[in-house]
Amino acid sequence: MKTEKPNKIKLLKLWELLCQNTDAEHPMGTPEILERLAEMGIDCDRRTLYDDIKTLNHFGYEVECVRGASNEYSVDRGDFDVTELRILMDAVQASSFITDKKTRALVDKIAHLAGSRRAEVLKQNIVEFNTTKSTNEHIYYTVNEIANAINDKKKIEFTYFKYDLSHERAYKTNSDGEARLYKVNPYATVFSDDKYYLLCYDDKHGSMSHYRVDRMERVRVLDEEITPTPETIDFDVQRHKRQVFSMYTGERKNVVFEADVSLIDVIFDKFGDIKMSKKGEKIVFESDVQISPMFIAWCCSFGDKLKVVSPPTVVHDVKDYAQELYYMYKTSKGDKNA
Repeated sequence: MKTEKPNKIKLLKLWELLCQNTDAEHPMGTPEILERLAEMGIDCDRRTLYDDIKTLNHFGYEVECVRGASNEYSVDRGDFDVTELRILMDAVQASSFITDKKTRALVDKIAHLAGSRRAEVLKQNIVEFNTTKSTNEHIYYTVNEIANAINDKKKIEFTYFKYDLSHERAYKTNSDGEARLYKVNPYATVFSDDKYYLLCYDDKHGSMSHYRVDRMERVRVLDEEITPTPETIDFDVQRHKRQVFSMYTGERKNVVFEADVSLIDVIFDKFGDIKMSKKGEKIVFESDVQISPMFIAWCCSFGDKLKVVSPPTVVHDVKDYAQELYYMYKTSKGDKNA
């Protein structure tokens, strides 16, 4: 004789069974349902199963039924489908700021969202990523603290490090050699070039700054309210991302470019839906950008396919950069004509 207690939670177990193992494309037949319930020590026959399904539907737990010689039941909760789960798994595995350990844990949790299709999701997740992962295991805590501070409009403080030649953490220090505590007004988090950044306003320097989230440690939300500034009022994060290159900030200027038509996709990817015009065999466009060494390097990376037309100061910066590179290689030992 079956024990009484399992039968008391029959409706709950039936609902869990259908949620975990079925969807509109993968219904479960009556014989299999009865067999699975029996494995849990729960008594059920075809008639009582039909009544149980009616009870679930009556109380808002929608179970679809396809009638036949053996009725088939399914639950379509509108959760993630397999394709959506693959995309989420790929995004986690491609993110360099998530450590290897946390990547494996997150991927496994995402796969569990597929219920009994977990094996299918894992098996078909065949994309390989050549991503160098962070080693900062405090990343979850850091992200949570930053989010709380942004929501509560509070300042945060933290230590910050880079890596030395031995791939050991080298912390930014004060004059006394202690790890420096940064205090900033957090504004937003930004994902750019496979890196996760904190976008914030620095009272000390009077400007917007970026810090890599995976390089931040000892993050703490302060009781101090953020400082309202003209720079952060109506601040447009998307426009800011289009203006900066590799998250290096600088003086903002309107720059006019002339480019080869082969760069149209590159231009749209960087600057968004920007207006272009034809000039002979070339295209001309302009955009507000923040002038930094990374911006100058970006301009030169396309060779003769991209040219800065104005303003003259930026044209001069590009010329100087290209000239410095030329002389550096001209005087190197590898140049036979040096």
